Amino acid sequence: MSYVEYPHQELTSDIIGAAIEVHRALGPGLLESAYEVCLADELNRRDIDFERQVELPVAFKGRQLDCGYRLDFMVEDSVIVELKCVERIMPIHEAQLLTYLRLAHKQAGLLINFNVRMLRDGIVRKAMSNPSALSAPLR
Repeated sequence: MSYVEYPHQELTSDIIGAAIEVHRALGPGLLESAYEVCLADELNRRDIDFERQVELPVAFKGRQLDCGYRLDFMVEDSVIVELKCVERIMPIHEAQLLTYLRLAHKQAGLLINFNVRMLRDGIVRKAMSNPSALSAPLR
C-alpha cells in the first residue's frame, strides 16, 4: 500500500497535540463548550491562528444564505475543526464535517470527540481532494 499525504498534515498534527493537552487536563465528561474554550486557549498558547464559531453560508441559486451553520474552529484559514462530546462518532458527524469542507472549500478537517477515555480514539481526519471544484468559497 502506498502512503498518501494528508493535506495540512503538520498543522492537523499541531491541532491534535493541543486537543490532547486539553483532554489530559480535563478528561471526558464536560460540555462541548468547555472543551471549545480550553482548546482556543491552548491554540493561543501555541501561537496557532484560528477563528471560533465561523459563519458558514449555504450557496443557493447564486446567493449566499445564512442558514445558521457555524464552524467550531477555522484554523489558519486551512483546517476546519469540529468538536463533539458524544458517546461515539456516528456517520452523520463525519458527513457534517465533509459538508462543511465542501461548503467552505477547504481540504482538511478534524472531528474531535472529547467524550472518550483516550483522545486518539475520538479523532477523525477527513480530506477533500478538490474543494475548488465546488460553488463559491467561504469569504
